[in-house]
Amino acid sequence: MDVLRTDDSYFVGLPGYPFAPNYVEDLPGYEGMRVHYLDEGPSDAEVTFLCLHGQPAWSYLYRKMIPVFASAGHRVIAPDLLGFGRSDKPADEAIYTFDFHRGMLCALLQALDLQSVVLVCQDWGGILGLTIPPAMPERFTRLLVMNTTIPLGEPVSDGFDRWRAFNRSRPDLDIAGLFQRSQPDLSSDEAAAYAAPFPDARYKAGVRRFPELVMTDPGMPGIAEAKRAVQFWNTEWSGPTFMAVGMADPVLGPDVMARLRTQIRGCPAPLEVPDGGHFVQEKGDRIARAALSAFGLR
Repeated sequence: MDVLRTDDSYFVGLPGYPFAPNYVEDLPGYEGMRVHYLDEGPSDAEVTFLCLHGQPAWSYLYRKMIPVFASAGHRVIAPDLLGFGRSDKPADEAIYTFDFHRGMLCALLQALDLQSVVLVCQDWGGILGLTIPPAMPERFTRLLVMNTTIPLGEPVSDGFDRWRAFNRSRPDLDIAGLFQRSQPDLSSDEAAAYAAPFPDARYKAGVRRFPELVMTDPGMPGIAEAKRAVQFWNTEWSGPTFMAVGMADPVLGPDVMARLRTQIRGCPAPLEVPDGGHFVQEKGDRIARAALSAFGLR
């Protein structure tokens, strides 16, 4: 397998990202591939926030939320999916499947033996992450969910269809430009930081592949896990949930999130973030503080 690794020099001096890298290279089924994750806050904290990113983001997306959680005395784990961030990047697009990504997250969670987990998810972080608690419910105690969905084999939104076509037409996606269009108040240095893991198009196999994996047809891989997830969140989940919605998101915005809310038992009315786009974590400090308050974890 041809696996690319972004040189460490690309991650020097990124604005607002002072976190030390952590790596694991021996996850069962992923031997020889290095997975990066952030591990902030007390290692012996009672509660762990597991922050899962989507496409084409990486753990940089959570730089405004991590300090809020950690300063409140909680542990924060923020992994980079394979193909993203400081994790290794297989060059073959065929490697990237729903099971490939979900399996890595499950293996990492078990390797770190995370307990009393608050699942924090958005975009693909939710498409994948929301299917994991049904398989290991004893590890999860709370849910913080933002701009995501559980695809069940039917169209997600017109905005998603446009995004899939746009991504498909750009094999060397301008990632910095994408983030600045999504969140106009992002600085040019911050936008460039999102693009740092991808020196050229060879490193973007995962970026190219992810929209094609969203389960918009009933025969696609991941449908069974998604249906089980809806059953779990709708009938078995009993933990506290906090939902935040970037209201300016054209892909997974208010309508999509309203549908997701009906699938999560006991989900209260969301925190609406009027100036939040798809990558609503750019307003993450206010979301993190509100979630801690709602969870009673300040």
